[in-house]
Amino acid sequence: MKLSGIRVIDLSSFLPGPYLTSAMADHGAEVIKVEAPTGDPGRGIGKPDGDSTVFFRNVNRGKKGIVLDLKQDGDRETLLKLCESADVVVESFRPGVVTRLGVGYEQVKARNPGIVYCSIGAFGQQGPYLRRPAHDLAIEAMSGALSITLGSDDVPAIPGIPAADILSGLQGLSAVLMALLRRTQTGLGDYIDISMYDSMVSACVNVLGPAMAENRQQIAKHERTTGGAAFYRIYRTSDDRYLTLAGQEEKFVRNLLEAVGRGDLIDLCLQGPGPHQAPVIAFFDAMFREKPLAHWTEWLSSLDVCFGPVQTFPEMLADPQLKARGMVLTDSGGRKHIASAIRFRDEPAQIDLRIPALGQDTEAVTRNRRTD
Repeated sequence: MKLSGIRVIDLSSFLPGPYLTSAMADHGAEVIKVEAPTGDPGRGIGKPDGDSTVFFRNVNRGKKGIVLDLKQDGDRETLLKLCESADVVVESFRPGVVTRLGVGYEQVKARNPGIVYCSIGAFGQQGPYLRRPAHDLAIEAMSGALSITLGSDDVPAIPGIPAADILSGLQGLSAVLMALLRRTQTGLGDYIDISMYDSMVSACVNVLGPAMAENRQQIAKHERTTGGAAFYRIYRTSDDRYLTLAGQEEKFVRNLLEAVGRGDLIDLCLQGPGPHQAPVIAFFDAMFREKPLAHWTEWLSSLDVCFGPVQTFPEMLADPQLKARGMVLTDSGGRKHIASAIRFRDEPAQIDLRIPALGQDTEAVTRNRRTD
C-alpha cells in the first residue's frame, strides 16, 4: 500500500484529526492513537453497535491504541521516544497546549528533524481568535457558508454534515502528504498549521463572486447554486419525497424541457439564474408533485439529465452504485463501515476494520513491538 512503512502518532480527538489519520491507516500507515486515560470523547458520541460507537469506529479503525498521561514526566518521555521513530504527528489541542506539555513541534523536532507535525485547530496558531474555542457549526457560520444555506423561510439552516471538520481533515491530509513528498528530497520535515476557519473559507471560492467583485452579499435564492436556477433545485414529489435537478448546462436543460413539451421555457434557463426563472420553477414544482419519487427516478434515468433523488442514509447504504464500488464494508460482527474514497489501481487500500479498545496496545507499542 502507498503508505506502508509510515508511522503516524495521532494525538487528535473528535473528528478532523482522526479523519485525516484514518485515511492514512486505510492505505497502510501504522497509526498509533494516543489517548488520555479518559479516552477520546468520540468514544461516547452517537449510537453504539458493539464495543464502540459508530462515530468513533468510522474514524479510528485500524489504529493501534495506547494511553499516556502527558502531564506525567514518564509518559511524556515515552511519547517523545515514539516520535523519534515516527514520520508524522497530528494533534488538535488548543494552541500552545502541546508546547506546555513538552511535546510541541520544536520539542519533537529536536529529537527527530524529519518529523512532519500537523496541528489542526479552529482558527489556527495565530490571529485574534487564537484562544477562542469553536466547533464545526460556529466555523461554518463565520465562514459565510451559513449565510447562503437557508431554509424556505430564508433563515440559516444547520447543515447535515460537519463540512468544516471534514474539510480541515482533508486539507491536513493533503499538507501531510506534500510534506512527506518534500522530505524525500531534503530529509527535513515541517510544521503544518491547519485552521478549520481557513479550510471552510477556502471551500467558498465558487460563491464569492458578488462579495469579491461588487462587495455585496448575494441574495441566495437568486444565485446559481442556492436556489435561483430551476435546474439546480430541490422538488417535492407526490409521496412527499424529494428529488434534485443538479445540472444547468444547455444540453441538460434542452433534454428535459423538450421531453416534457416545454421548449418555450429553455431561453429563460439559458439567461442564467435569477427571478426570471420563476415560471420554470413553478412548472417543475407542479410537475414533480404529480407522481411519486420512484416514478421520477426511473423516468429521469432514461434521459441525459443531471438529477438525484434525496435518499435517506439507509437507502444510501443499500445503493447499488456504492455496492458496485465496494464503498460499504461489513466486518465479522455484521457492522457496516465506509470504505476509503481514495482509489489506487495497483495498490488499493487494505482496510483493517478492527477498532482499538482504550489503551489496548500500550504495552506492546511502548516496548517498541509491532502488534500487527
